Order: sequence, then structure tokens, then C-alpha cells
Amino acid sequence: MPSFDIVSKLDWPEVGNALDQARREVAQRFDFKRTDASLERVENSIVIQANAEDRVKAAIEVFKERLVRRKVSLKHLDVGEILPGPKGASKSTLTLREGIDTDHARILAKKIKDSGQKVQATIQQDSVRVTSKKRDDLQAIIAELRAVSEIDIELQFTNFRE
Repeated sequence: MPSFDIVSKLDWPEVGNALDQARREVAQRFDFKRTDASLERVENSIVIQANAEDRVKAAIEVFKERLVRRKVSLKHLDVGEILPGPKGASKSTLTLREGIDTDHARILAKKIKDSGQKVQATIQQDSVRVTSKKRDDLQAIIAELRAVSEIDIELQFTNFRE
């Protein structure tokens, strides 16, 4: 039976490249001089620090621009609030999400069942597997899921098998 997987993967090398480019831009730009602005990767998050709240916001925008240029979706990014630190410094944590959590997987399974196609969706850890007897039904499901706007995660369709 034909099947495919719905996943939400993050291209970590591209994130690393975007982070390096953002660091270089922050180091060279005139408006970041003497602000002690820094961008650091800590496991699945990016910590941005500067001595003023507006410089943290600007550094976040620089990082977002670099992600977009590297074709990494901003749907993977959760921007935390800007917290005050010692000596008037500010700090924000950007969390990078990867995988489909159970809530989003249930929403996807419900959308698939409500589509009217003769397909089955099964939730597997951080992905959803869709199976059907007909390849055309699977392609219709892919088209429907790409059109859905209420899902706030980036979806990729992989492992298409006959």
C-alpha cells in the first residue's frame, strides 16, 4: 500500500550558517557598536544578549532575516520575551522547534479524516504516517494539507512509498 510521512524537520546546518552570518553582521554594523550584542547557540535555542532592549530586538530581526535568506521557515522559531539582566542588559531566548508534537499530530489526523478521502493516518512519535490504496488519494491529501493555514508548523512530506 502506498504511504508517506508528514514530518517537521529543521535544517540544522543552515541554522548554523544563519547564526554565523548574523554574528558577523552584528559585529560589523555601526548601530551595534559598544552594545555588547551577542548571539549564542545553546542546545535547541539561540540566546541573544545586548545592553539595551532595542538592540536585542534588532539582533532578533537580523537573525530572522538570515534564516529567511537561508530558506529556513520562521515557523520553527519561538521568540521568548525580552528579560532585563544585570547592569541594564537585556536577554531573549529563541527556541527552535523540530518535530510534530501530539497536539499538532491530532489536528493533522483529524484534517485527514475529515477530507473524505479513503486514507488512514497514524501518529508515530514525531511524525504522522498516511496510507491509502490509491496514490491519487495521497496526493490529494498532500495538496489539502499544504492549503491549511491553521497549522502553525512547517510540514514536509517524505518517505513516499508505493
